[in-house]
Amino acid sequence: MSEPTVRPAGSPIEVPPPSRRAVQAAYASAFSATFGFVPLHATWALGIPLWAHEDRFRTWYAVGGGPYLLVLSGLALAAAVLALSLVRPWGVAFPGWAPFLGRRRVPHRPLAATAFVVSAFLLLYTVWATVQLATDFDDDGIFSPWIVVYGIPQFLVWGIGLFIAARSYHRRTSPGRCAGPLR
Repeated sequence: MSEPTVRPAGSPIEVPPPSRRAVQAAYASAFSATFGFVPLHATWALGIPLWAHEDRFRTWYAVGGGPYLLVLSGLALAAAVLALSLVRPWGVAFPGWAPFLGRRRVPHRPLAATAFVVSAFLLLYTVWATVQLATDFDDDGIFSPWIVVYGIPQFLVWGIGLFIAARSYHRRTSPGRCAGPLR
């Protein structure tokens, strides 16, 4: 029986590649967040009441709606990067150009846990929005209730894709699956 090899610091980390399905899921999730969620929310953040009741939108926007939408858009972009990090090499080891962290192993558990939590939130929000749409389809809010019809598929793709990529990442980077110490 051979002894496990000890890898010197800075040596490449060997992790099985993600499956084609996981890569497709991660890219679909990132695409949904970036091109499904952000453009509409960025339009609203700029003060354009697209698919909104103009008077109610202007009032809501004046009391902080714009910054709120910018933060949501930033979080969506962060979630897109999270999805891609689960299937790209920089999700396993920090890029060499990263100060103080270059070529060090990305902590496995926090990255996987964050992806699972975000995925669960997106999917729970989708269920809640679907129930709201089915039980309370009224036009008394700021935005047209038809926005939910547009949003539900976006959130489903985003959440399911992130879950599939997170599951693949967790399995590929778990102790015993890759060479080198886990931190």
